[in-house]
Amino acid sequence: MAIGVWISLIGYFALMIAIGVYAMRTSTSSSEDYMLGGRSLSPKVAALSAGASDMSGWLLLGLPGAMFVSGLGSAWIGIGLLVGAFFNWTLVAPRLREQTVHYGNAITIPSFLANRFPTQALSLRTVSAIVIVIFFAVYTASGLVAGGKLFESAFAGIFNFGGLSDYAAGITITLGVVLVYTVVGGFLAVSMTDFVQGCIMMLALVIMPAVVLFGEGGGGIGQATQTLNEVDPKLLSWTEGLTFIGWLSAVTWGLGYFGQPHIIVRFMAIRTLKDVPIARNIGMSWMLISLIGAVSLGVFGRAYAIRNGMNVEDPETIFIILSDLLFHPLITGFLYAALLAAVMSTISSQLLVSSSSLTEDFYRLFLRKEATDKECVGVGRICVVLVGLVATIIASDPDSQVLALVSNAWAGFGAAFGPLIILSLMWSRTNGAGAIAGMVVGAATVMIWISLGWNSEFMGGPGVYEIIPGFILSFIAILGVSSVTADAGEYQHITR
Repeated sequence: MAIGVWISLIGYFALMIAIGVYAMRTSTSSSEDYMLGGRSLSPKVAALSAGASDMSGWLLLGLPGAMFVSGLGSAWIGIGLLVGAFFNWTLVAPRLREQTVHYGNAITIPSFLANRFPTQALSLRTVSAIVIVIFFAVYTASGLVAGGKLFESAFAGIFNFGGLSDYAAGITITLGVVLVYTVVGGFLAVSMTDFVQGCIMMLALVIMPAVVLFGEGGGGIGQATQTLNEVDPKLLSWTEGLTFIGWLSAVTWGLGYFGQPHIIVRFMAIRTLKDVPIARNIGMSWMLISLIGAVSLGVFGRAYAIRNGMNVEDPETIFIILSDLLFHPLITGFLYAALLAAVMSTISSQLLVSSSSLTEDFYRLFLRKEATDKECVGVGRICVVLVGLVATIIASDPDSQVLALVSNAWAGFGAAFGPLIILSLMWSRTNGAGAIAGMVVGAATVMIWISLGWNSEFMGGPGVYEIIPGFILSFIAILGVSSVTADAGEYQHITR
């Protein structure tokens, strides 16, 4: 491995840790500082932090891999996400920023729900915290798998000593660096590193497709299109070979946005309500450019591989393969850093949200009600490490697929929290009983659907993405239970 690659990677790691140390010195004195950055995020930091923590390793591995295999038919996932993100910024962001302050200055999603529905406060905090920790363990594992794949593909044999595989080394190094700046600097460190990582990711997704198309061996758009048409015309079709169920399962990824705690917590932390539209415009522009880059990389990367006789065993590693093949070592190291940025930005956000729930909604609620802010910050740091270790165990299988793990966790959060967040912010008749019913029904439906394999095959046909039944049934449960168990006292509390 060329020294230039290591120079770029070491420089990237050092920058992330330096940001963590800076954040520790400026914003870790209280629970609100450590877990929510003192609600002081500027629009650009909030926007890119939400985007970078959202996209994760699937943007540079999972989505290009799907495009590499299936062509433009898989791009409907990106379109669904783009639409979902826009409505999340428009409908949820301003209301959540305002109402989390109004209802007891809540600093976690479970505490907001508890304050919003006081008659079921304890049950809501407990159930929502359990859902967050379970699904985030899986979600965090998907990021560690991406880090493991990078080291396994790019650094083959370097770490293979003493029984430690390259894959295991990748997981260990990825988690280690994330833990350092997250444990040390908390939410502000996570958000600031997300901003830097988001810039790196977008730049990489502009550079890579351009070089693949117009660099040596690329042949331009015309040659790439001709190559793909010769292999399989379906690769350039948005609809050919795509069933209605397949299309619906792809575009409904966008429903998941409304219930992702690591994304919507950025809305709670943005500096002022008037900054939300500015952040939305920045975030949506970043997302559009990044998704176009990821789609182009997968499709035109397939054409490049065919034209140059490349054997790509794992399509999810096409970004890694092309980074090593087409660029100077210093640039290759930068591109590897972009992949790690995608991975780390999401892992750090998920670890912090899980830690916040364990600290505020378990430790402070059941074990030490009188715990000081300083004590809670210390417990939060311990919880970050514990959740990371659990995710490491889940990610230990090198055959794990990044997109599959992400899709399961994304659906779990989207179904459990999505309808509840929307209705709690926009329908005043939502009550505590309905909130619990919706959360439990949504999460249970997703887990049952996955366990029965209905996301792969359903009634003899193609599988149905588990977020669809989960989201619908959760929405119905909240509406139905809230309607028949109306709590007059709670309703008055909400509407005053």
